[in-house]
Amino acid sequence: MDWKHLTRISEGSRVVVEGVRLPETGIVVEGSFELPPLAQLSVDDQVFVAAFVKSHGSIKEMERLFGVSYPTIKSRLNRLSVALDAELSVEAAPAGSNKSEILDRLERGEISAEQAAQALRS
Repeated sequence: MDWKHLTRISEGSRVVVEGVRLPETGIVVEGSFELPPLAQLSVDDQVFVAAFVKSHGSIKEMERLFGVSYPTIKSRLNRLSVALDAELSVEAAPAGSNKSEILDRLERGEISAEQAAQALRS
């Protein structure tokens, strides 16, 4: 089964992965993992985002690829932006947080590795 099939049968419902196997190493990780925000989009939206990245963000190229107008592309980008905004927004560390607090929040799953890295840099 490929990702497109899985995305279609889930029909936008929340998907939780409970195991991951790395065939090259034989390593198996078990737990409860949600899919990343982009993987939670519909197949059509994932294809749209991939095309946007592949076209280096060129709306003119997107118009050509999808055969639609500029406002249609902008409208879809705006809708996707709203859908992803909550998932991708960076949660800043509270003022006065030290490295230990940031790493503790990362360990508890309160922030992502990317958010922790950004907080440590600032």
